[in-house]
Amino acid sequence: MKTHEACISALNDLIKINNDRIEGYQKAIDELNEGQDFDLKTLFTRMTMESEQYKAELADMVRSYGGETADGSMLSGKLYRAWMDLKAFFSGGSREAVLKNCEAGEDAAQKAYQMALDDEDVMAATKELIAQQKRALKSSHDEIKALRDAVTF
Repeated sequence: MKTHEACISALNDLIKINNDRIEGYQKAIDELNEGQDFDLKTLFTRMTMESEQYKAELADMVRSYGGETADGSMLSGKLYRAWMDLKAFFSGGSREAVLKNCEAGEDAAQKAYQMALDDEDVMAATKELIAQQKRALKSSHDEIKALRDAVTF
């Protein structure tokens, strides 16, 4: 049975994923070499703003269902950021390493959004917003992947 509770839960998970994404890109900006990689800093700032917008949209829908919006991040996101910290320590924050880590974060976001879309208890109106955001996030993923591929070759 499709319920508001299932929608609220799925939406709050996606709010947390977007919190992880924001923190991940802020960490990536900090890891980039000083005075270099201005293009990536600009891109990561845009992606942070993108997630802020998505969080607001998700939170509006949670409130429309009578729910409370989530704070914090997903456990997997915290683990991802800890792994990113370790990788940066060994890689010296190279452009390639930062892009690989960001791509892994984008992969995690895609999986979280797909899980919400696959949840049979999530109502169609909620899935419309989720699908729209997932498509936009896929574009961001592909942009990160293309930049990573360009550095790798």
